[in-house]
Amino acid sequence: MKTKLRITRDLIKSLPKTELHCHLDGSIRLESLIQEARCQKVRLPSTDPDTLKDKLQLGKKVGSLVNYLKAFDTTLSVMQNEEAISRFAFELAEDNAKENVQWLEVRFSPILHTKKGLSLQKVMNAVIAGLKQAEKQYSILTGIIICGIRNINPETSVELAKLSVEYKDNYVVAFDLAGAEMDFPAKQHIEAFSIILNNNINCTAHAGEAYGARSIHQAIHYCGAHRIGHGTRLKEDEKLLNYVSDHRIPLEICLKSNLQTGAISTLKNHPMKYYFDFGIRTTLNTDNRLITDTTLTDEYWIAYKDLGFSFDQLCDIILYGFKSAFLPYRKRKELLNQTTLALLRYRLKPE
Repeated sequence: MKTKLRITRDLIKSLPKTELHCHLDGSIRLESLIQEARCQKVRLPSTDPDTLKDKLQLGKKVGSLVNYLKAFDTTLSVMQNEEAISRFAFELAEDNAKENVQWLEVRFSPILHTKKGLSLQKVMNAVIAGLKQAEKQYSILTGIIICGIRNINPETSVELAKLSVEYKDNYVVAFDLAGAEMDFPAKQHIEAFSIILNNNINCTAHAGEAYGARSIHQAIHYCGAHRIGHGTRLKEDEKLLNYVSDHRIPLEICLKSNLQTGAISTLKNHPMKYYFDFGIRTTLNTDNRLITDTTLTDEYWIAYKDLGFSFDQLCDIILYGFKSAFLPYRKRKELLNQTTLALLRYRLKPE
């Protein structure tokens, strides 16, 4: 007789996973933020951990994407020197390794770390140094996604696209478009995406979070996005929904942050289960570990407890993550096969 599988947070934490949508500047440790501010003589809204945490995190309050992004002013204030940037990159990879994340894609916009004179190259090299250190100490592989910012001028996105080309095959695995979505259409950044695609670099784009399905349409058909960040409002356009499903365009879903930015009204109303049942390649991610106060384990646990996913379906989401990773095909296939075998011993047991 088969032993019944007991689904716990610890079990989910132990499973091999990917993290495909994680912002470096939104995912630093609170205690490290306070320490670096003290060392750099940077003034924070508060140095009391509980008070600062309350100021940075919306918690269960529903806000807007614009309000959500304000917290990054605080984290970025201590991410303007190489030592701090390397530290935060290392710690982010370390935190993910402790959740058995096998492949981590760290995204950030280097231009936001140049306020005190760092060059874009020094920012990049600092992040790479931190990730390399983590890879030496832990069983984790990492890559970088450089973010253009919607609400900064398109010329800056072009500059960052050229930086992506410069660091192609040196940790950079993709280009992204992030930032405030409303009133800042993706199609304004076509030139940057043209540089990316013509240099055979992967790309993704935040879309369908603070604006409707038309934003997703632009990301795919104007910018050539291979994945969509969030995509919460995709179901508003049935034909586009079918296109995304037919072309296996993955959604980088981040449950808790979607609540905090007002993309959904309650966690139970999140359309992820609808998308999964429809057959869309759905992946689970954190978005911002600090600002959202979440972990990858939390996101999977919410899917299990609040959205009604079975354990087998969580395993399918894990496999979708490996299938959607911006990795060379052979390495992606290797990790996918390893993970399929690792999950098999759990999937043979009844829940």
